[in-house]
Amino acid sequence: MSTVDRVRPLVEPIVAAAGLSLYDLDLQAGVLRVVVDQPGGVGMDAITDVTRSVSRALDDADPIAGHFTLEVSSPGLERTLRTPAHFASALGDTVSVKTVPGVDGERRFQGTLESVDDDGIAVAVADADQPRRVAFADIERARTVFEWGPGPKPGGSRNPRTKRSRAATSTSSSAGGGTSRPQKKVTAP
Repeated sequence: MSTVDRVRPLVEPIVAAAGLSLYDLDLQAGVLRVVVDQPGGVGMDAITDVTRSVSRALDDADPIAGHFTLEVSSPGLERTLRTPAHFASALGDTVSVKTVPGVDGERRFQGTLESVDDDGIAVAVADADQPRRVAFADIERARTVFEWGPGPKPGGSRNPRTKRSRAATSTSSSAGGGTSRPQKKVTAP
């Protein structure tokens, strides 16, 4: 039985009791990563509570030989995809994939995750006639890609206050230091 398999039954009930779901559990290079999630995101209070509870449970059961660091976090906007369930939850999302060396085609590519099955994934890549099929065993690393909304229009700021704010400040240099920082103009009444 692997260390993660020994730790999972200790961690899962704690995470569930906090109203969260266990997104991922991983132990690498002496760091036990517990990644928790819930619809709408995970707050810092929940992360803190789970960290304390998991730490106590691990201290009591001592399932990990030697020293380790406990890291409890949420998956974030760009989620790591490691398991078939992770990939299934990202169907229709933009993903970035890096394959192991020796796999045909580009090692790094990005596109829309179109399908997931027991063996691997299919990603629709721009300028390709067919989706790129990759077996799970051939994926070195994958994650979702957060896509920002449209950028500001050329030639101006979206926020009119920004222009006023810049106009109301000036730059001065400190004598001797040569550093500059914005200073507000002060007008006498």
